[in-house]
Amino acid sequence: MTPGTDGGAAIRVLLADDQELVRAGLGLAVAHSPGLELAGEAATGAEAVRLAGELRPDVVVMDIRMPGMDGIEATRLLTAGAAGPVPRVLVLTTFDDDENVYAALRAGASAFLVKDMALVDILAAVRVVAAGDALIAPSVTRRLIADLAARPGPPVPKRPLPAITDREREVLTLVGRGLSNGEIAEQLFIGPATAKTHVARLLAKLNARDRVHLVIAAYDAGLVSPSG
Repeated sequence: MTPGTDGGAAIRVLLADDQELVRAGLGLAVAHSPGLELAGEAATGAEAVRLAGELRPDVVVMDIRMPGMDGIEATRLLTAGAAGPVPRVLVLTTFDDDENVYAALRAGASAFLVKDMALVDILAAVRVVAAGDALIAPSVTRRLIADLAARPGPPVPKRPLPAITDREREVLTLVGRGLSNGEIAEQLFIGPATAKTHVARLLAKLNARDRVHLVIAAYDAGLVSPSG
């Protein structure tokens, strides 16, 4: 195992994408990024699940649309522990081509990013999810909220939030807009650790499994809308 920049173990990354050029480009970037190690590559969801069990990566960068088992089902199996130790899953996909944003997030992904993002941002996201955090690209968050708003039936009434502080309400609003903990800290002029603490308290108070549920809670409470 390659040592990280701080002398600890490097973050082991498994790439799952049916496009060889995408795997080659990301693989090269991961292999030459300090603190990261390319554990392996998969061209299908089934192969990703199998290799995750064999290679035990820390993070799986997962495409959605692959032949056979797609990235949604593969993510569901991985986060359920079907292949042994549970890796963090970062879904990376072509935004305009995917109609499964909500399903993929509900499957247990820790992050959802789009392929036209800068490589440096994708690599930074790998480190974020490996550290136990979660993030969603703002464009994907807007898509998620738009999907919720477009569901058939009467408009969802605003749901009252339990006893949360004014600061926690501000944090929830920013989570709902797709900001990471670091971005929330900058926006509110607080430390990153404080932002992370607020998010953790919101997860507990709202009985939310993950950051996706916080986005939904922010939408249901009327704190965010499809227009932002």
